[in-house]
Amino acid sequence: MRDFSTIAYLLEGNPRQREAYKIMTDLKIMDLLAPFHPVLAGTIPLGIDLPASDLDIICEVYDHGKFQRDVQLMFGRYEDFRCKSKTVNGMMRTVANFAAGGFPFEIFGQSVPVTGQNAYKHMVVEHRILEMAGPAGPREIRKRRWQGMKTEPAFADWLGLPGDPYAALLELYDWEDRRLAEFVSRGGMHDQ
Repeated sequence: MRDFSTIAYLLEGNPRQREAYKIMTDLKIMDLLAPFHPVLAGTIPLGIDLPASDLDIICEVYDHGKFQRDVQLMFGRYEDFRCKSKTVNGMMRTVANFAAGGFPFEIFGQSVPVTGQNAYKHMVVEHRILEMAGPAGPREIRKRRWQGMKTEPAFADWLGLPGDPYAALLELYDWEDRRLAEFVSRGGMHDQ
């Protein structure tokens, strides 16, 4: 499986991934956010992004006031900067947005280790699914995204997953590779 703990893999990626690597290293964003264990998540690491897709960076944050102040100091000078904290489902989160180098950025902080955050788990299981699906996988997801679907609903639609697409993908995250590969090769729930 790909090592998402660094952004080095972007150098071997498509042109947009290489552009993302350049702007992220120019901004030193991962170095600046290092105390918060940042991980680039979302569609750009998976190569299923659309032109308006942002660079989503998830962080492990326990002092949200300090995180807001730090992010303001680091990135407040960039275009369209905004940052706010709020509680969702009993959990505090801080989200900062800004634009730089032709990319919109979103920095998401939650009081959970990044590898335990839903955004990370979704990205990992989606990466596994795309690797198992071959070229048809990214094509099918991009097609649905161009039709206006968000990423997780696009995967759920393609695989025929019933119910809440976010919860359904989290369930697949825990599946062993063999079981997931069989599911993907059968066309998901469509053939059951």
